[in-house]
Amino acid sequence: MRTKITHRFSIVLILLISIFSTNNAANPPQDLQKKSAIKYKVTFIELGSVRCIPCQQMQSVMKSIEKKYGNQVKVVFHDVWTTEGKPFGKQYGIEAIPTQVFLDEDGKEFSRHVGYFPEEELVKVLKTKGVK
Repeated sequence: MRTKITHRFSIVLILLISIFSTNNAANPPQDLQKKSAIKYKVTFIELGSVRCIPCQQMQSVMKSIEKKYGNQVKVVFHDVWTTEGKPFGKQYGIEAIPTQVFLDEDGKEFSRHVGYFPEEELVKVLKTKGVK
């Protein structure tokens, strides 16, 4: 009996991990591919995980920023708990997730925040680089 429950739990856990670890960053939508030719005022990099609750809360903020400022702000998400995203965590020297890194149009970091970042506060950072 105990073995059946453990086996079922393992199957459910594997399914949940596979569902939540799927990262769409490897296959960006065509409109995101087109945006790569645009010169952005700011690149907003979100370093987190789809399995982290504060990171999940940032998903709606990222979508809103992209919708409102998509022609001025490039939004990038890296799941640092995956093989593909882990190098970005090291590259940016993060110590906790979520971490937001902001790069200017020349690719230089000008701001960083750790933890959930409310949209209103995040927009203030964007406005320092002329995002309207």
